[in-house]
Amino acid sequence: METSFRLAYVITGSAAEAEDAAQEAFLKAWRALGRFRAGEPFRPWLLRIVANEARNRRRSMGRRAALTLRAEREDVSGGAAPSPETAVLAAEERTRLLAALEALPDDARLALACRYLLELDEMETAAALGVRRGTVKSRVSRALDRLRESYD
Repeated sequence: METSFRLAYVITGSAAEAEDAAQEAFLKAWRALGRFRAGEPFRPWLLRIVANEARNRRRSMGRRAALTLRAEREDVSGGAAPSPETAVLAAEERTRLLAALEALPDDARLALACRYLLELDEMETAAALGVRRGTVKSRVSRALDRLRESYD
């Protein structure tokens, strides 16, 4: 599941660690399948296992890796090559956005990454991060407020 890898990457900041975490999480989920509650949504349950494994790997490495988020490029030119000025401005804006995201606390950055980069809904984000849905709402709201302030 691509979302599992991306979630692990958001948490670990390393493609290799994310791949290992996702694989280990799948093994753990397979072993724990008997404890899965029938009728419950499977995806949030699995993402929670992935997130826990990724957190454990990050902790065991003894470092707090800086999270690198990549802003998606928008192709508004209809396939035409952007002007040099447009390319420079877009690169500067991406750099500014990434710097603002990296300045956020880990919990806020992870909440934004899950909601907007991984496109998880609030319940899936809550399950993946191991918090309540209301906590996700407040973290996302506060993080967006901080980003807005950094752009003023």
